[in-house]
Amino acid sequence: MELSQLRTLIHVAELGSLSKAADRLHIAQPALSRQVRMLEEELGFALFLRHGRGMVLSEQGKEVLAHAMRVMAEIDEIRATATPADAPLTGEVAIGLPPTVADIISLPLAAAFGKAHPKAKLRLVSAYTGNLLDWMHRGEVDVAVLYDPRMARSLRSRPLLLENLFLIGPPDAGFSTVRAVSFASLAGKRLLLPSIKHGLRIIVERCATDAGITLDVGIEADSYSALKDLVRNGHGWTILPLAPIHADVTAGLLTAAPLIDPVPVRRLILAYPADRPASRLARFAGQAIEDIAKDLVGRAVWVGQLLGPST
Repeated sequence: MELSQLRTLIHVAELGSLSKAADRLHIAQPALSRQVRMLEEELGFALFLRHGRGMVLSEQGKEVLAHAMRVMAEIDEIRATATPADAPLTGEVAIGLPPTVADIISLPLAAAFGKAHPKAKLRLVSAYTGNLLDWMHRGEVDVAVLYDPRMARSLRSRPLLLENLFLIGPPDAGFSTVRAVSFASLAGKRLLLPSIKHGLRIIVERCATDAGITLDVGIEADSYSALKDLVRNGHGWTILPLAPIHADVTAGLLTAAPLIDPVPVRRLILAYPADRPASRLARFAGQAIEDIAKDLVGRAVWVGQLLGPST
C-alpha cells in the first residue's frame, strides 16, 4: 500500500470521478484507475460502486477513506514538524460548526487563517452537533464547536462558552435587550421552535417545566434561518441565541429580549477527536475560535459567559 494510492482514493471519493481526479492531480486517468484497482486487490473488496454518473464509496470504502484521511493528516503533521513554529503552514483542516455559530465566526476565522496561514486549505462544515460528532468519529472533521453533547471518550474537549438564549420577535413585539421577559409569560403565546430532537428545544422545554407552563408550539422548523424568516413575517416568536441575529436586531428587522426565571443557556465546547493527535492547523483553528469568542463576548455580540481552561 502506497501513499499515492491513499491520496488517489481521497480525491476520487471527493470528486466522484476518476477523470476529475486525474485533472486535479495532473495524472493520466489510466494510472489513477490502476492505483485504485491495485488498492482494491490488496484489500480484497471494492472501494467504489461504479455507475453511469460516476463513482461512490462502498460502505467498506467509507471506512478505508476515514483511515486514509488520518494517515495523510499525520504525514502533513510530520512535514509541519520541520517548519518553524511561526512559519505559515500548508495542508488542510476541516472545522465543524453548528449553523448559529458558523454564521458569526466564519468570516473572522477565515480572516485569521488568511493572515497566519494563507496557503492552508480551510474547510468549514456547518451542521448540527449529532452530525458533527459522526463526522469527527469518521475522521472527516478535525476540530469542532459542539453544543452540550453527551461526552464520549472518543473526544478531547475543553469548555468554551455558556450561551444565553433570547426571546425573538418581529419589530412590533417591542422586545428590548435591556428588558427581561419572564419565562412564565410565554404561556399561551404562539412559538416557533426546532423539533424535539434538537438540543435547543430540549433546553427550552426544560425551562418551561421549571416555570410551570406548557409551550404552544405552532410551527416546528429545524432551520434557524427559517425560524428567523417566520418570525420576521409575523408567524410567532422564537427562542435563539442573540449572536447570529445581532445584525437583524441592530437593523430593526427583529427584536430580542433576555429570558429569566429560569435563564435558558447552552454550553458550548471545543472538541477534537481523541483517537488521533490534533494537527498544528487544527490547534490553530481551536485557538482562533477561542480568541474570536472572547472578542464577540467582550463586544456583547455573543451574549454569554466565557468558560475556564481545559477540564
